[in-house]
Amino acid sequence: MTGTAPSSGSGTAGIRSAALRTGAALAVAAAALSGCSSDGKGTPVWTAGSSAADSASERAVPSAATGPAASASATASPGSSAAAWKVFTDPAKTVSFEVPQDWIVQSVVPDAGALPGALKITVKDADGAYLATLQTGLPPQPAAACAAEAARNYVVVSSVPVDLPHAGGGGTIDPHVVFRVIQGYKYFGSYGITNVVGGDGGKSCALQNVVRGPAGKGDYSFGDLTVLKALAPDQKVAPAKAFDTLDQAAKYVNEGSEFANVQRMLMSLKIKN
Repeated sequence: MTGTAPSSGSGTAGIRSAALRTGAALAVAAAALSGCSSDGKGTPVWTAGSSAADSASERAVPSAATGPAASASATASPGSSAAAWKVFTDPAKTVSFEVPQDWIVQSVVPDAGALPGALKITVKDADGAYLATLQTGLPPQPAAACAAEAARNYVVVSSVPVDLPHAGGGGTIDPHVVFRVIQGYKYFGSYGITNVVGGDGGKSCALQNVVRGPAGKGDYSFGDLTVLKALAPDQKVAPAKAFDTLDQAAKYVNEGSEFANVQRMLMSLKIKN
């Protein structure tokens, strides 16, 4: 799977056909196609739009960030492999989340421009490999303009609703823990929490792993990246994931323990409003 994403016509149809073939190979239950599953995971499904009126299935899995056919569930991470978990809480007890016992959680200095009281917390695995960053008090950043010719096809591999404080309004949905891939010369994947619209017509220049926070609190982000974009061959991929095929992305979500553990961590986030 190399080359850039087709923008229209037979190329797009071919990609959609490939996604459906992947779904058949993985034997996804019909429930996954209707917007719900037993574990919050599923086969990659091309999004079919992102406006509030695009699909009646929006109520179960809002298309703006996840696609009307993506799977979702209140239950997550049955494949998490960690035997013991611990709870991290910041000294002011404004946030908390669970991590495997041997993972490393560190508070670091927030980025310049963060609101007063902002937090920046990094999470690494037992070997010190980077996994995610939680940032609070982020100044709101409107989505950058995206020219139609620059937009790339994106796919939602996993989408699970999560109960967190957030602001509503145009361009937002309820928060979801997601794993999405965007197509460039490879499929680039990222996990995080978002309530920001993904992109019109299943295409986007950038996918934000950001939640618009309540008034006066700033935005917050918890994931491997705050923004996922299609990368050029000379750009560093990490911490994004890179896959040659959609099937590889689905296997990372459905079969690997790393994502299952990360998903449980993201689902456990609590923020004092």
